[in-house]
Amino acid sequence: MTMSYTTLISVEELAETLFEPDWVVVDCRFVLTNIEQGRRDYLASHIAGAVYTHLDEDLSGLIIPGQTGRHPLPEVDALAQTLGKWGINNEMQVVAYDGGGGGIAARLWWLLRWLGHNAVAVLDGGWANWQQRGYPVRSGIETNAPKTFTPLPRPELTLDAEAVEKIRTDPAYRLVDARAADRYRGENETIDPVAGHIPGAISLPYAANVDSDQRFLPIDQLKERFKESLQDIPAERTVFYCGSGVTAAHNVLAMAHAGLGEARLYPGSWSEWITDEKRPVGKG
Repeated sequence: MTMSYTTLISVEELAETLFEPDWVVVDCRFVLTNIEQGRRDYLASHIAGAVYTHLDEDLSGLIIPGQTGRHPLPEVDALAQTLGKWGINNEMQVVAYDGGGGGIAARLWWLLRWLGHNAVAVLDGGWANWQQRGYPVRSGIETNAPKTFTPLPRPELTLDAEAVEKIRTDPAYRLVDARAADRYRGENETIDPVAGHIPGAISLPYAANVDSDQRFLPIDQLKERFKESLQDIPAERTVFYCGSGVTAAHNVLAMAHAGLGEARLYPGSWSEWITDEKRPVGKG
């Protein structure tokens, strides 16, 4: 492999390397309100050679009501087996894409990094941009020859609820809510049973990392966006969360792409936080 892509890859770059033997493309399209939509869309048409991953089935673990959030992290060994089934080993370059802005694809990007695999990138602009350019597409199910993926977990990339409780008001840390600003304020909550945010968290919606074409903002603009909100707090003391630990990874990706280092994730996120009524809730 000549070079590895570790944050983003453009549709032009992917089109040039599409059928390289040591590359695996993964379609992550998923709609929260219609969980079979992404799979149907994939079967109808997808980037040529791509395999499909389902957020609930492949990229999340079992939900334990009253204990976990909506998309708990998968078991390490189970995820490693799934990656191997898609033809991913520790040497492969992986490219993840979704319908557009990367909110779901960032979950696979983050999970691979969590398992010690850095040669993974999100397709900038996703399926929408690929289609617009008229690059190769196929329909039906695609598979790759299975490989062995050996996980090298990095537990330091995550915090649990107890750790979040400790740092949420510590000025040396920055806890950041990646959901839309209205959900942070406790308005228009249609997904989780309790509205609001973790007290001490600031709001930095992940959707503002991309432009109207669903492509990431230029690096200098991303840098400015994060520096303005984080001030001088370094990446390793920056903790992102969202509704269920999925789209928060988009902020981790955007920061890494901007050259600001690797931030941390609270995977349980808001939907886990509210399972314990003793935990405080912020509004407004």
